[in-house]
Amino acid sequence: MTLTTWTNAEGLCDFVDASPSPFHVCATASAALLASGFVRVDETQSWPSEPGRYFVVRGGSLIAWSTESVSRTAPFRIVGGHTDSPNLRVKQHPDRVAAGWRIVALEPYGGAWLNSWLDRDLGVSGRLSVRRGAVAEDVLVRVDDPVLRVPQLAIHLSEDRKGVHLDPQRHVDAVWGLGDTPRSFLAYIADRAEVAPDDVLGFELMTHDCAPSRVTGVDSEFVSAPRLDNQGTCYAGMHALLAAADAPGDFVPVLALFDHEEVGSMSERGAFSDLLNSVLERIVLARGGGREEYLRAKAGSLVASGDMAHATHPTQPERHEPLHRIALGGGPVLKVNQNLRYASDSRGEAAFALACAQVGVPLQRYVHRADLPCGSTIGPITASRTGITTVDVGAPQLAMHSAREIMGAADIRMYSDALAAFLSPED
Repeated sequence: MTLTTWTNAEGLCDFVDASPSPFHVCATASAALLASGFVRVDETQSWPSEPGRYFVVRGGSLIAWSTESVSRTAPFRIVGGHTDSPNLRVKQHPDRVAAGWRIVALEPYGGAWLNSWLDRDLGVSGRLSVRRGAVAEDVLVRVDDPVLRVPQLAIHLSEDRKGVHLDPQRHVDAVWGLGDTPRSFLAYIADRAEVAPDDVLGFELMTHDCAPSRVTGVDSEFVSAPRLDNQGTCYAGMHALLAAADAPGDFVPVLALFDHEEVGSMSERGAFSDLLNSVLERIVLARGGGREEYLRAKAGSLVASGDMAHATHPTQPERHEPLHRIALGGGPVLKVNQNLRYASDSRGEAAFALACAQVGVPLQRYVHRADLPCGSTIGPITASRTGITTVDVGAPQLAMHSAREIMGAADIRMYSDALAAFLSPED
């Protein structure tokens, strides 16, 4: 199988900088897929019966697949991930004034590490639903100008000078101008999107750090960027699918990227929705199969739930499980939790270990400390919703859920290659 030689740290930086919101992740991935011969299909239309490369977008979620050289009952190999990241999002009535400042009211989304959002130049991105006659149309918006800032309290005014204690209701609103009367933030965004403010019927707007992603370190060993959790997987998974689509095999390779993982996946486009099951069934039905063929295909399928993993922290190694050191540049990470916060079982572990061996990359194994609450992924949700054996994997990083995170520059290539081998295993 041809390795994904085009995946590298600079490419990841470009992908992240192009994708400040889940909607932009889908737009960035869509452009890459279209350039590689994929065809976008609409859920409301009949799907092509011919073998080919296809993808579908539902809001901030995307599923892509290739049926170019497989039978209609071929099982699926699926790489899953999520498009959303913790951040600060715009409230429905955002315009406020205080002490001579114009303020935009924000609220945390997901488990944002709030202190990391202080004193950063912030832009705004997301989606507007805009009136077009008697219907509404989605319009993506992106403002990379540093229009917002959440200011830190001076150390001289802190009670103990020892730490930052932030109230998510009172302390994460952003300043964006001076004045004693409110200014419409939504009108400003509408103007930047070149639509009339009165035509904006709904919006999903979020902030992002304006500083560009960078390859860092004295020997260029690191990637410093926002949203590595989980755009590292989106980027690696996209290129893994492109490599698998070009490789002969007996599985239908699928990339499934879901919105809303950071808040529990309970939405029409989250991992708890019908999206993945309905797409998999329609892949079979569009090619002349029936319910029996669909169930047989699922029974032989596997999912790699990709989400970033905790590297061992250099100044706080005691926060990690002993004998499970995870290193940047050490290769992909297989994640196991006995209480099923991760979905990995021995069968899934074996499949991913074989994929790593197939492309000659090292495999690291992660276990969370038993006395600390363990995060989760789309893995357990996908496994229970589809009945497909699932393994939780990722690439190592530090500062997860910070406004800016760090990972190993070498890991993106190894992660992508391992996912490509998982999608298209050798006989």
